[in-house]
Amino acid sequence: MCGTYEEAVKYILDIPRFTKKNDLVHTKRFLKYLGNPQEDLKILHVAGTNGKGSVCFYLDAMLRSEGKRTGLFTSPHLERMNERIVINGEQIGDREFEMVFQETLEAVKKMQDEGMPHPTFFEFLFGMAVLAFKKAGAEYAVLETGLGGRLDATNAAEHPLAAVITSIGMDHMEYLGDTLEKIAGEKAGIIKPGVPVFYAQTCEESDRVIRQTAEKLHCFCKKIGKDAYEILGIRDKHIAFSCANAYYGNTTWKLNNIGVYQPGNAMLAMEVMRFLFGDAGHPQLWRAALAAVTWAGRMEEILPDIYVDGAHNISAVEAFAESVPESGKGNVILFSAVRDKKYPEMIACLCRNVQADLYVVTQIGDRRAAKAEALGKLFEEYTDRPVVVKESVKDALRYVMENRKGRTVCCLGSLYLTGEIKGLIREVKQDAEL
Repeated sequence: MCGTYEEAVKYILDIPRFTKKNDLVHTKRFLKYLGNPQEDLKILHVAGTNGKGSVCFYLDAMLRSEGKRTGLFTSPHLERMNERIVINGEQIGDREFEMVFQETLEAVKKMQDEGMPHPTFFEFLFGMAVLAFKKAGAEYAVLETGLGGRLDATNAAEHPLAAVITSIGMDHMEYLGDTLEKIAGEKAGIIKPGVPVFYAQTCEESDRVIRQTAEKLHCFCKKIGKDAYEILGIRDKHIAFSCANAYYGNTTWKLNNIGVYQPGNAMLAMEVMRFLFGDAGHPQLWRAALAAVTWAGRMEEILPDIYVDGAHNISAVEAFAESVPESGKGNVILFSAVRDKKYPEMIACLCRNVQADLYVVTQIGDRRAAKAEALGKLFEEYTDRPVVVKESVKDALRYVMENRKGRTVCCLGSLYLTGEIKGLIREVKQDAEL
């Protein structure tokens, strides 16, 4: 047994070394060994390529504004594993994490004694999350899929209140397919017979797949299109928008973020809330809740005029390019990526659509990292601006800080990069306080 929080985290991190992806039958058996904690939760299941984490956070905040006790399961984490399991707006504490880990591990040992494989890293954490939610007395659970939807461990939750699908883009194609239709089909795999479906308008190819899946399974289905809201402007690090539907009143809504894609994410979450609560809902409370949400790693300003964004596929980079602050000071881009992403297309998009005076590329500390030198050569193909290669994130960040000359800094390309930069900044702040 693992007796401390640190030992529990180490055990979970080591899981990929001795197991492989299991099917949903296995995950359902795993949940049964845990006592089927998911059956006591009102589940909102969220899938999609981009925006699903933001939608999850928005749903969680609005549910809590209605006085509901919530559980929130998202991935990946940026700095600490606790980020994945949030109970009533607070990350699970180390002691609670360790206790739920021990109970989950006991169930896994019983499974293995009966000849069943060990759950994967993600499956194990999903089991821990729903068990933690039940033990904490959560009423609602917002679950973000890890990869795809149809085969994702979270899809073992058989009776959600709603299936929510965010924008669809080209990502994880080695697993999900090489067309938008195929990828949408995997995301639409979370749709259950008779369960209401809410989805963000993306393009006709993917929209059609979601719509037809919902029709086949006799589900209420609502598309949240671009005409559901209007962006009013960006000011003081906030984006303001209005809603087309009278249900939300004639008022301005604000988000604590400058991403132009965020009002669409918020609107998708709001429409789910409208379905759940109808005339008993309190949109004025939702408005305050949404304005207070901060979502780490999504156009997050970690220091004045220094932003980190988790954009790690072409559609996310396109959305990022639309959201770069127009400060008039000039821009510096700090970039890194993992090998299994289409980073040449991401780099080409950045160089075409973002006016930058300097590009700094680096290599994240992960076995899947793309080589910094290779990234640098690609940037040099697409821009005549200076390109600087630094082998470590620490050296890259130091170089940027010393050479930014008052310009806005945007760091993107990988959530791993975001996590490393946030960790480095936190260390600097702690050292300054000592």
